[in-house]
Amino acid sequence: MIEIKNLVKTFDGFRALDGASVTVPKGSVYGLVGPNGAGKTTLLRHLTGVYRQDSGSVLIDGEPVWEDPAVKARMASIPDEWYYFMQASVRDMMKYYRGFYPAFNGERYEKLKSVFELSETQPIRRMSKGMQKQAAFWLAMCCMPEYLILDEPVDGLDPVMRRQVWGLVMQDVSERGMTVLVSSHNLRELEDVCDHVGIMNRGRVLLERSLSELQDNTVKMQIVFSGEPPRLASGEAEGFTVLHESAVGRVHTIILRGAQREIEQRLAAYQPVFMEAVPLTLEEIFIYELGGADYAVKDIIL
Repeated sequence: MIEIKNLVKTFDGFRALDGASVTVPKGSVYGLVGPNGAGKTTLLRHLTGVYRQDSGSVLIDGEPVWEDPAVKARMASIPDEWYYFMQASVRDMMKYYRGFYPAFNGERYEKLKSVFELSETQPIRRMSKGMQKQAAFWLAMCCMPEYLILDEPVDGLDPVMRRQVWGLVMQDVSERGMTVLVSSHNLRELEDVCDHVGIMNRGRVLLERSLSELQDNTVKMQIVFSGEPPRLASGEAEGFTVLHESAVGRVHTIILRGAQREIEQRLAAYQPVFMEAVPLTLEEIFIYELGGADYAVKDIIL
């Protein structure tokens, strides 16, 4: 299990992480989402031991990550900008990884040649961005990690290869119990693979829940009222929180946080002509949850 507690990191007076806490259950696929500058990459760099925190703790199975080679040998990472030696080929990097990862699987390396179809001898720096990402996945999956840390992992990959690499990752999650922490702006893709989600903003984790719980507790209602629409109060006493309201003609769309059954019962008291609950996507949940943190699409007048 990954446990990050009250993590604080400051760069030249700027507080990039401001008490961030994340818990990733063992064997889960956890999606970390947030706007640009929220602190996601900084948090992942603490988890992989690149940065040392000012305060707080970063633990894997109860062991601190910082300067612990045994813990780091159990995790593989694919950052947004993958590091490799200037003249190195895939085979050169394979030999390098094999020296650091006791569980490196040479047989799997040979089998994955047919999946990625990359030249083993071509310098990686001469490959396209998408090909470099393929090389990174090829090597990382051969390390047989217990923990896989991904930052914008499929950026630059074509749709077929995206499905291929996610298939490999999910196979290891299913068969080996690998734990995955992935940061991405592609929320539609995360919705397909993640079972837990954390939403970050301004160096803090605003909420983290299982994806099913998050979707069950955020409801989009489309309603047509017979007369003037009511003004909905929100809060714990009412059993729901109004995140967003809009209307097109007589159809009112209301996004609420709360249990769907209770929300429907309360709205039914207004005797609407029509009422329907519509499933929310992870992208919609992300936008409306951050709406309360002054994060929304702004109107621009040119």
